[in-house]
Amino acid sequence: SPIMPSPHKRPTSAGRASNRLAGETSPYLLQHAHNPVDWFPWGDEAFAHARQEEKPILLSVGYSACHWCHVMERESFEHAEIAETMNRLFVNVKVDREERPDVDAIYMAAVQALTGHGGWPMTVFLTPDGSPFYGGTYFPPEDRHGLPAFPRVLNAVADAYRHRRSEVEQGATQLRRIYEVAQQAMGPSGALDAPLFEKAFRELAQRYDSRYGGFEGAPKFPQTMALDFLLRHWRRTGNGRALEIAANSFRSMARGGIYDQIGGGFARYSVDAQWLVPHFEKMLYDNALLLRLGAHLCQATGSPEIRRVVDETVAWVGREMTSPSGGFFASLDADSEGEEGLFYLWTEDELHELLGRELARRAISYYGVTKTGNFEGQNILYVTDDAAVVAAREGVPAEVLHEQLVRIRETLYAARAKRIWPARDEKILAGWNALMLRALAEVARTLEHPQARELALANAEFLFRELVRDDRVFRVHKDGVTRINGMLEDHAATGLAALGMYELTFDPEWMRRAVALAHAAVEWFWDDEANAFFDTASDHEALITRPREITDNAVPSGTSLAVELLLRVAELTADAELRRRAVFVCETLADPMPRHPTAFGHLLGAAELAAFGAVEVAIAGNPESPDFQALARETARRYLPALVLAGGAADAEVPALLEGRVARDGHATAYVCRSHSCDAPVTNPEELGEQLERAAGLR
Repeated sequence: SPIMPSPHKRPTSAGRASNRLAGETSPYLLQHAHNPVDWFPWGDEAFAHARQEEKPILLSVGYSACHWCHVMERESFEHAEIAETMNRLFVNVKVDREERPDVDAIYMAAVQALTGHGGWPMTVFLTPDGSPFYGGTYFPPEDRHGLPAFPRVLNAVADAYRHRRSEVEQGATQLRRIYEVAQQAMGPSGALDAPLFEKAFRELAQRYDSRYGGFEGAPKFPQTMALDFLLRHWRRTGNGRALEIAANSFRSMARGGIYDQIGGGFARYSVDAQWLVPHFEKMLYDNALLLRLGAHLCQATGSPEIRRVVDETVAWVGREMTSPSGGFFASLDADSEGEEGLFYLWTEDELHELLGRELARRAISYYGVTKTGNFEGQNILYVTDDAAVVAAREGVPAEVLHEQLVRIRETLYAARAKRIWPARDEKILAGWNALMLRALAEVARTLEHPQARELALANAEFLFRELVRDDRVFRVHKDGVTRINGMLEDHAATGLAALGMYELTFDPEWMRRAVALAHAAVEWFWDDEANAFFDTASDHEALITRPREITDNAVPSGTSLAVELLLRVAELTADAELRRRAVFVCETLADPMPRHPTAFGHLLGAAELAAFGAVEVAIAGNPESPDFQALARETARRYLPALVLAGGAADAEVPALLEGRVARDGHATAYVCRSHSCDAPVTNPEELGEQLERAAGLR
């Protein structure tokens, strides 16, 4: 496929004087650098100015790929009169939520408490000490759809701050009490036992949409982590319903408009229940999580359709989301040429013109194209039915249809590449890169995928060269500049990615890096008084509260990632203290986990590992030898969600899992253990496969 050209940059106000955001590196902040609003970036200067001027702060939080963020910018922040009102009455601060998830989390909690919902753009009004007292999300320039006009909100808030200051400050004090819960000491709330996970399964099964896949109605998010838990549950218990939900949901998404049928990659979510109309932005983290789930489903089902989607998504990452240095970009915008989704839409006439009569007929049949369209008069491509059904309907052999679809996709991709591209957010975030790196390492290992391996190796070297220093992870890299202290999410995800690289290469350096990051997570993010992990390090910038998000949202929480990292490192290194701490955290959340499984999808998977133990596989021998690789390949082709894998020669630096394990009679030898019980060492791949099957289903 063609290489993606330099992406279309969002137009700015040419010739207009820039504001303080012009010195930032975030593409989102730079998009606002020529607004007539006198924006400040987040920092001491803004708060000092607010105190000096005795003005409240207007905090606006968004991100580059956010459609409604761009709408509010066009309607209000580019509007001279509205900007004048903002500048006269407030100190205005703009934040990229992807750079500062800590700031976003703190003030999103306030908006949710005030309004009962959240989202972006987020608009929050603060006292000069940073305390929130009023807020919302998107405000239109005039009263519309039950939303008050932004100018009216600005004047009302400023008037309250000027003339009823004591009431505002009292309200701010009361609102700050929402943060007290996160500071309270945690204690066990239940046992990690089989009934907990069975209850979580039943709750998810009850919410399952049996017609369209996924959970409940619209809008519909992939809920990838909950699907991954269901796949784990199937493997451990043999419950076929759990596998059915996971596989059908992934397949339904892959056939829907939420998946880019021409270029690969998934959009953020679907606005409808049947996955047809996406919110068109593509986020790196969604694709990382879905790619890893796809690899697991390939192992579990052997589905060629799912394998194709995995292959196409890897190709999309390599083609459109990878920097020359090996880092992965953050996102592709929903909009191009000022319209949402325009880049991805087709008309029936276009297909006839580009493909010719026969191929156009196949594309129209396979992708559900109509004259009237399914989105604003044009067509979002989606798969109407199984390829075999479409082939029968079209009266062609299945292999012929397959060949034609390859040609159709190539032709349409080449034509689409000539359009104006959506803007690409080219900042490189440690946590998101680590999620994608782990997924690619897993795809490379389990599916013997050369491109995934190449991308993983390049990204791993980039990540540890540019964003990790002295076992501390930084948050963001852009234009050669690394900045912002990493959050717990960044440290734990990067540690898990290093483990993924160790399992792929058996290079002990990756294991050492993972172990170091596990200990760094405890040293800098654990709080003994709260008995919990916090999202910011103990030496982080002082904010009005220290954020601690325990639920898995768009990405796994820092807590759930840290728990999994500690558990896996503990298994490799026989570190009882790391295991104790990880199990304790799971026990503190044992009560809400099964009641709210979509909010704890990743943590449920980690807790299952804590409850039932790992499938420990140690392969002794030379990783370059054919007999070692045969054992590693046998391990890789099986879906083993509790797998902790070590490998190498006895004369190398080895983890505790490999100690005393030697290659027998000159042949690479595998050792399989679970629940403090080990099978006999084996050198034969078939015997290893039998042992792994028994270990995987151990209840």
